[in-house]
Amino acid sequence: MKRLFLSLSLIAVLLTACQPVDLNAPMPIYETGIDPDTWAQIPAGEFYFGQHEDVESTAAYEIMITDVTTAQYADFLNAALADGYVKLDGEQIVGFYPGDEFHGVKHEERIEAGDWLFIPLDDPSQRIVFTSKITFGAKEGYENHPMTTVTWFGAWGYCKYYGWHLPTEMEWEKAARGDDNRPFPWGDEIKRENANFYSSRDPFEDMSSFGSRTSPVGFYNGKNYDGYQTLDSASPYGLYDMAGNVWQWTGDVYEGMHYRFMRGGSKDTYDMDLRLWVRNNATPTYYSPGVGFRCARDK
Repeated sequence: MKRLFLSLSLIAVLLTACQPVDLNAPMPIYETGIDPDTWAQIPAGEFYFGQHEDVESTAAYEIMITDVTTAQYADFLNAALADGYVKLDGEQIVGFYPGDEFHGVKHEERIEAGDWLFIPLDDPSQRIVFTSKITFGAKEGYENHPMTTVTWFGAWGYCKYYGWHLPTEMEWEKAARGDDNRPFPWGDEIKRENANFYSSRDPFEDMSSFGSRTSPVGFYNGKNYDGYQTLDSASPYGLYDMAGNVWQWTGDVYEGMHYRFMRGGSKDTYDMDLRLWVRNNATPTYYSPGVGFRCARDK
């Protein structure tokens, strides 16, 4: 099997916004009608993988039709804190990770078993807030937006808590592409109304600060929101936001490499970076307002 480890040359624009965002600016609030608790059924079989269309195959599995929302992550924290699965360490939520096998490859960093950062609570872009001294909630207006400012460990820990897993890169791409060779989840071309990407002119771009914000999960479903007409941009299996909005952590841990990979592009990347084979990577302790995740599970 050929794996493409693409070197992305877009530097910081792939992970962070090009311009600062006014986090206190008024934000439109829309209900998309898409249920984030819904899962898609992905059948066993072959599919095209990567830019050069290698043929791969997977077993059958299920995957969330949206990214995990802020409200879902707050519910997880409340349950996980109560039973000791996560801990409050100052202004951080940490949880146990069993570590990775170390191979001593050049530039590889050790990831030992122990407590690792899930989310920082003191970051200005954090969407999880205390509703009381021991109870977490979603920041007002972000309940149905994707959970962001979460490390790979925090994404892995969420999925693991419920007996699920982060999708592998192959699982992610198959769910996004279906069984043909389309470059985008919805087809061959991209328009501004397909996804939330850099300068897509969606209702969540705050032009007073020349910044961009996430859109609610499932926003691009063909609905009209106060005059803004979206295109139905679900993947062939009915998944939303597989291109744009936020990068999505994937679950592969590659031998001799401590980096983790992301797929899908984000609100801060150009339209070309929303193509299904584009990859990004960061250390598993990395977090950003442009990075989220969804979970998969075996059938």
